[in-house]
Amino acid sequence: MEGTRPTIADVARAAGVSRTTVSHALNGLGKVDPRTRERVAQVAAELGYRPSLRAQRLRRGESRTIGLVSSMPVAVAGGPSRLGFFMEAAAAAAETALLHGFALVLVPPVEADPPLNSLDVDGAIVVEPDEADVTTKQLRARGLPIVALGRHPGADVPHVDLHAAAVGRLLLDHLRDQGAQRIALMIGSSRRHSYVDVETTYRDFMEERGIPALVALADEAGGEEAGYRSCTEILDRNPDVDAICAVVDAFAVGAVRALTDRGRRVPDDVLVATRYDGLRARTCDPPLTAVDLHLGDAAAKAVELLITTLRSDSEKPEAVVPAPVLVPRRSSLR
Repeated sequence: MEGTRPTIADVARAAGVSRTTVSHALNGLGKVDPRTRERVAQVAAELGYRPSLRAQRLRRGESRTIGLVSSMPVAVAGGPSRLGFFMEAAAAAAETALLHGFALVLVPPVEADPPLNSLDVDGAIVVEPDEADVTTKQLRARGLPIVALGRHPGADVPHVDLHAAAVGRLLLDHLRDQGAQRIALMIGSSRRHSYVDVETTYRDFMEERGIPALVALADEAGGEEAGYRSCTEILDRNPDVDAICAVVDAFAVGAVRALTDRGRRVPDDVLVATRYDGLRARTCDPPLTAVDLHLGDAAAKAVELLITTLRSDSEKPEAVVPAPVLVPRRSSLR
């Protein structure tokens, strides 16, 4: 019947062979005579037959699907609009996965532990895992291959480096070059590589100059409000602070609000800079100096690294992304 999709039975009938032979011929299985294999392929092409992808995946025991998982609270990973670090990574990861014949499933930031046991994926990319990351433990317990986007500070996991230490140095050098003398560092209270590495860089930076370090912790779940409270505490203890390096963009936006409420002008009185050049940094008033992490490139590399792992390729792609680049804006320019 015109318009009806041809089936494997139609191909078998037209080629004069069994359905099993058709299946083996088209999927490269079993012992099929080369001439028979060629005839079956020709008949299938003439009829317009396309094998069921779902059936192929079931036979191979694979879903051709990978997950992108974030353990960060939504307050810092996306914000009210859900647009941010996680979604920028997701867009690039989805495109790269599709080019390799894989679908991408997003496990967005959620307030409770994500139900990963029911996730039908062949492997997963974990976005900036914490040292004691629950999602990583759940995925590894299932025996799933994983790749971290950003170094995993608590486990030996293949990863794509986001150069946290170099990012920290870019921001600190910039603030110093703009005349800052008393720089405070604001990081999250968890143990992500972006906090651990930047804090180490910051303490070395301050020690080189003989200046006491001032590190303020903020709760990721609090988002902008946590940044606001942390900045208020900094000002109460150290009113001479003239620059704030906030690793999380949500914290930086909250810090700008706190400074404004205290009558401190940005950038005239206090400089502010943050790590991720995303929507928050660009739409803050004033716009925030930030760093281009080449996040899209990093996410694409993470997908390629995971796929080669799934294929058991001995030669892994070089998971290197371009060096981070400072994007100076009005929040730190005098």
